[in-house]
Amino acid sequence: MNLVLTVLEIVAPVFLLAAIGFGWVKLGHEYRINFVTKLAMTLGTPALIFTALMDTEIEPSALTAISVAALAAYVAVAAVFFILLKLRGASVRSFLAPLTFGNTGNLGLPLALFAFGDVGLDYAVVVFAVMAVLSFTVGLWLVSGGGSPIGVLKDPILIGTLAGTLFLVMGWQTPTFLTNTLDLIAQLAIPLMLLTLGVAVARLRPSGLIRAFGYSLLKIGFGAVIAWSIGKAFGLEPTALAVLTVQLSTPVAVANYLLAEKYDTDPNEVAGLVVVSTLVAVVTLPLTLAFFV
Repeated sequence: MNLVLTVLEIVAPVFLLAAIGFGWVKLGHEYRINFVTKLAMTLGTPALIFTALMDTEIEPSALTAISVAALAAYVAVAAVFFILLKLRGASVRSFLAPLTFGNTGNLGLPLALFAFGDVGLDYAVVVFAVMAVLSFTVGLWLVSGGGSPIGVLKDPILIGTLAGTLFLVMGWQTPTFLTNTLDLIAQLAIPLMLLTLGVAVARLRPSGLIRAFGYSLLKIGFGAVIAWSIGKAFGLEPTALAVLTVQLSTPVAVANYLLAEKYDTDPNEVAGLVVVSTLVAVVTLPLTLAFFV
C-alpha cells in the first residue's frame, strides 16, 4: 500500500496538470498553444537545462555516462523500430521518429523531479537534451524528407545545453542576480509543458487507433527494456538507471504530431499515437516507477 501511495504521489501532479489543460480547452477557454509552446521551449526549457547543469552536484563523469547511454539507447530503439516498420511495410518517414522520441520534456522532466528529486531532474535534463538534439537533427531530417538540419545550431535548447555544459566543466557560476532570474524563468517550463500537453491532446483528431494501441505498447515496452539493459551495461548508478528507463518509456511527444502536420506525414495517425500512448502511459509509467522507488 505504501508503494502504491508513493507512486500516486509522484504521478498525480503530472497527470492532474495535464488534465487541467485538457479541461481548460474542453470548457471553451482560449489557449494559444503556439505562443505558450514557444515561450516554454525558447525561454523556460533552455533556462531549466542551463541552471540544472550549472548547479548540479553530480560528477561530470556520471553525466557523461548517462549522456552516452542515452545516445546508445536512442540509436538502439531507432534500429528496432526501423526493422519493425520495414517488416510491416509501414512508412519509416511517418512513424520512426514518433516511435523513437518520447515525451521526455512534458512528462519525463516532472516525473524525474517528483520521483527522484533534484538529482533525478539533473539526470533527466541530460537525457532530454540528448533527445532534443537527435530529434531536431536526425528526426527532423527524416520527417522532412531530407534537407539540412543546420538550423538546430540556433535552437535555444542546444544553446542552453552547450552553455550549461561549459559552465559545469569550467566550474563557473553566473552572478547571483542572474542565477535567480534564470531560476524563475526555468520554473515556467514544467507547468507550461504539462498544461500544453493536456491542451494538445484535447485538440487532436486521431485516427488508426487500433494500430496506435499496438505501436504504443511496443514503443513504451521496447523503450523501457532497451534503456534498462543499456543502462546496466554502462554501469549507471541506480538513480541514473531509473531516470534513463523512465525517460525512454514515455509516450509519443506532441512535437512529433506538429512535425507530421507540417510535412504531411500521416498527421492523423501520428495524432492517434500521441493520444493512445499518453493514455497507455497513465498505467505504464506508474508501473515503471514502482520498479525503482
